[in-house]
Amino acid sequence: MKLRALLAAFLAIWISIQAALSMQQASAFPVDAGQSLPPGSELNEDALDSPRELFHSEQIGGRKPYLVNLGNLAFNAPSILGKEARQANISCGSCHIQGSSNPNFFIPQMSSAPGTFDTSGPLFNPNADDHAFNPVRIPSLRGARYLAPYGQDGRAASLRDFVRNVIVVEFSGPEPSPAILDAVVAYIQDIDFLPNPSLAPGGKLTAGTSEAERRGEALFNKPFPHDPNLSCATCHVPSGLFIDHMQHDVGSGGFFRTPTLINADFNAPYFHDGRFNTFDQVVNYFDRQFDLRLLPQQKADLVAYLTAIGDGVRAYERDGAAMRLRDATDFASVLATAIPVHDNEIIALAVETVGGGLQDLAERILDPSDPIVSGGEAERELARRALKEVVLILDRIGRDATAGKYDEAAAGYKTYNRLMISAVPIIVNKAQPWSLFNPAVHDAHYAALRQQIEAGKRPGAANHEQ
Repeated sequence: MKLRALLAAFLAIWISIQAALSMQQASAFPVDAGQSLPPGSELNEDALDSPRELFHSEQIGGRKPYLVNLGNLAFNAPSILGKEARQANISCGSCHIQGSSNPNFFIPQMSSAPGTFDTSGPLFNPNADDHAFNPVRIPSLRGARYLAPYGQDGRAASLRDFVRNVIVVEFSGPEPSPAILDAVVAYIQDIDFLPNPSLAPGGKLTAGTSEAERRGEALFNKPFPHDPNLSCATCHVPSGLFIDHMQHDVGSGGFFRTPTLINADFNAPYFHDGRFNTFDQVVNYFDRQFDLRLLPQQKADLVAYLTAIGDGVRAYERDGAAMRLRDATDFASVLATAIPVHDNEIIALAVETVGGGLQDLAERILDPSDPIVSGGEAERELARRALKEVVLILDRIGRDATAGKYDEAAAGYKTYNRLMISAVPIIVNKAQPWSLFNPAVHDAHYAALRQQIEAGKRPGAANHEQ
């Protein structure tokens, strides 16, 4: 009865919204703006699992502050970047999913391998093109507040300066306001490392680790044969989060900053240019480069040690409606502050970004007429309708704010918030079995899509031909 009452309440509110928005075309809800990236590009948008994101503020205080939520919103907003990125629907979060990395990110002629990107190439800012193909590895941002300097070559001592350069120079975005820039920095600095029960304070292995891992730890700290003052631990200082905040030439083509080994199990590919995919390859490289003369067992022990210190608790979580709605709630929460102070820049950013995310969520719930899956037609129809209607509410909030009608905007946000807290999650979760978050539906959908592409059909053509 409780669910039925909630559904009835939502439908009653929907009818009133429809009346209030009688001048607006609900059918204008966009389905897919398409991608403007080169053929063969991969943004990893169809992944079923997502990196788990831990926030320091939540660990110590139970909730994220306004500035962190605003930064997270801006980080996932294509609108803060330049025209080409916006057209491709690329945001900072496209490369750094949930504050981690994106090992499958690949753009032809801009990436040398998955997980790399040429930040000084011509695609997003021709004016910044250095006419050299030099892709770098996309790093995780976990623990970034401890990891200065920034950039693979350590060129930026300030995270704020580095973030601004990414937005304005690398992606040709407009000059961000100080508030947006401060917020993005606050968000990045709030992302924590994943906890690792194999590591004790000071970076030492705990007592429960294996003999191979402990042998690897000893080798990691052992001086190199040709230089008794040098070891792996000289640069990757265990007591200093496995970094030394310096740049070194290890024979890979220049001076590059020492990367942390914390949570490195989930940060492949490795090296500044992503040339290696496994710890075995990294160990073999250093063995050759520094003439370490390691025996096969010693190499295996070092890999075991690197794997132990690079681990993390529950590194991934299943993507789904709950995660998408949680992010939408966090992002939209900035409206509670922005509307009363009449901050139209933040209001517009939230309306556009949250609306886009909810539109994408609606499209992940397959249309009732889609032949890929049967059943749940009523649940799918109601879920897609519910998401479309809250997007329309957001749009009205933005238009009211632009017109200076802040009382109306505040009332709209109250309605939006009520629906997103109560009815919408229940309605959308009931439709999830017939969505792309269901592995079987996901696989069938993308298999059909691949067949369409291979047959030379445009996406969606099969449905139109039914």
